Amino acid sequence: MIIKYTRSASLLVPKNKVQFQKGVSLRAFLDSYGSESQCEHALLQIRWPHGLDCPACGSASFCRLRSHRLLQCNRCKRQVSLLAGTIFQSTKLPLTTWFLAIYLLAQAKNGISALELGRLLGVNNNTAWLLKHKLLQAMRERDLGRKLRGTVQIDDAYMGGKKRGGKRGRGSENKTPLVTAVQVTDDTQQPVVLRLSLVAGFRKAELERWAREHLEPGTAVHSDGLACFSGVEAAGCQHEAIVTGGGPGSCETSGLVWVNTTLGNVKRSMDGSYHAVRPKYLARYLAEFQYRFNRRYDLAALAERLLPAAAARCRCPTRCWPPSPSAASRAAALAGASARPGSVLSIRRAQAHLSGQDPGFPTRRPSANGTSSAGSAHHEAIPVLELLDAIRIADTPDTANGPSLVFRPEDARG
Repeated sequence: MIIKYTRSASLLVPKNKVQFQKGVSLRAFLDSYGSESQCEHALLQIRWPHGLDCPACGSASFCRLRSHRLLQCNRCKRQVSLLAGTIFQSTKLPLTTWFLAIYLLAQAKNGISALELGRLLGVNNNTAWLLKHKLLQAMRERDLGRKLRGTVQIDDAYMGGKKRGGKRGRGSENKTPLVTAVQVTDDTQQPVVLRLSLVAGFRKAELERWAREHLEPGTAVHSDGLACFSGVEAAGCQHEAIVTGGGPGSCETSGLVWVNTTLGNVKRSMDGSYHAVRPKYLARYLAEFQYRFNRRYDLAALAERLLPAAAARCRCPTRCWPPSPSAASRAAALAGASARPGSVLSIRRAQAHLSGQDPGFPTRRPSANGTSSAGSAHHEAIPVLELLDAIRIADTPDTANGPSLVFRPEDARG
């Protein structure tokens, strides 16, 4: 067995196996996904790994149309879109650009800004920003619903600086509170899973809500002496408070080492790559660091694991934090701001359509199997679709963290 060493502070220490992974070179990635046909074939295998059956007649024989990314059934001529229901839907960019962006995001150690991403992809800054945030949202939704268990170290933190003319410290209007949690192994206390969650504040009721959402009952929680952390006990978790005091030495307290280490790495990464992040988008940037950390043991497969997340049905709301208002208020605001003659719809009828009581309402939303459907003849109902999106997003169970996907054991690979 050969052990590689690196020289540090005049001492020979073993190289960290996670830190010095080989990864995937750009040339190797382009060999697999360098052409449009390669990307389309990969997306086809991800969406329908067992083969595509026609949703209308059940036939497995399809042909591909040259003018569009559509598959047409040879028997009934039903058309199925390759991109519908994914983050690539309605894109004007080639898939090679999307796949290259996925590679750059997955392999970047400290993240990559939208400005730098746009320069590498050859697109303008607005396009790069939207592309990046769609991928960040896919990363974010991949970990939603996955609860921590066993031994978990948690700590409070704030993101943001002092606002000119405002308060300093915890009372600053420019700071966003968040909870950092690291699941560690019981024997060696090595980090396993990281969770970065925005909260409304550090109160017992808020920490109880956070624990019910992110922790399994019976989890052993270790925290510092902040009084609000005792709220996790009401969620069925065990709690041990460690009084650390202040100063730099408190970050090295036994039992809280990894949560302080990861939090410091997150802040240095955010400062170095982005310099400043708006609070309404902060959840996505934290999810980017969290996604890479939770899958850090196989850097070579990280880009390919992000592809199924991008191919899953994913929304990209305009903001992640603070929690969205009620469904009725958001729908009314959208209807009042963007309604045009001929496309006015009552909120009650939109909610009836969502519940299945008004199936005749005109929509052109793709179905779950990727097919396109046009309801009635009213094709200029764009404000109506925005209204339905507002109600759907606000009616999701996890309104504080945006739309969520249910985590299943088979999804652990992505």
